[in-house]
Amino acid sequence: MIPRIQRQETPTVSDSQAPQVDRTARERLLTSAARLFARKGYAATTVREIVTEAGVTKPVLYYYFRNKEGLYAEILHNVSVRYGQLLDQAQQSKGTVVNRLLTMADQVLALFLEQIEVARLAYAIYYGPPQGAPPYDFDAYHLKFHRLVTELVQTGVTNREFRQGRTEDITWMVLGAVNVALEIQLSHPEMGLGRQGLRRVLTLLFKGLKEVRCTERKKRK
Repeated sequence: MIPRIQRQETPTVSDSQAPQVDRTARERLLTSAARLFARKGYAATTVREIVTEAGVTKPVLYYYFRNKEGLYAEILHNVSVRYGQLLDQAQQSKGTVVNRLLTMADQVLALFLEQIEVARLAYAIYYGPPQGAPPYDFDAYHLKFHRLVTELVQTGVTNREFRQGRTEDITWMVLGAVNVALEIQLSHPEMGLGRQGLRRVLTLLFKGLKEVRCTERKKRK
């Protein structure tokens, strides 16, 4: 298991010691750093470049994040928390399995599109050279999503929303559709499915997986 980065809390200082910054400085630093890390790589991005793009000074970055590693950790932490909350809500949601899966997939893609620079950074670090970035447990979130889809699919098979079959196979079909929708946004955004497109693809998939009732079988004969 890859250890998670230890986030460093903002140091407690007196008002006289705190840098004079506007309220948006912290968010601008996070946005600028995510964009630069994704474009240039973690190691190649300097603190000077980050603060210049964010329109602040180095002491402001050091005040909020202490260093570049702390800034990197906060970027990943913020998105990971939102992703985790999204999956928790999907697990606790009510309704048919089909609607729960459609809603969850839509929300995952919506978050991915909103945080596309962070997603680009995460994919580059996970699938490419580490670029000198601190280790981060990306697998924990992939596995949580996989487990939840498996759980929902099993429920769908049990309550006969889906036809009888191998849960693992159905799970991989759902994951495959979602992953393609995510990754095409990084490589060829002009070909992206978008949220409506992903919903259409999954709806078509779920129709094919629908349990055929006895009365329907008789009508087809």
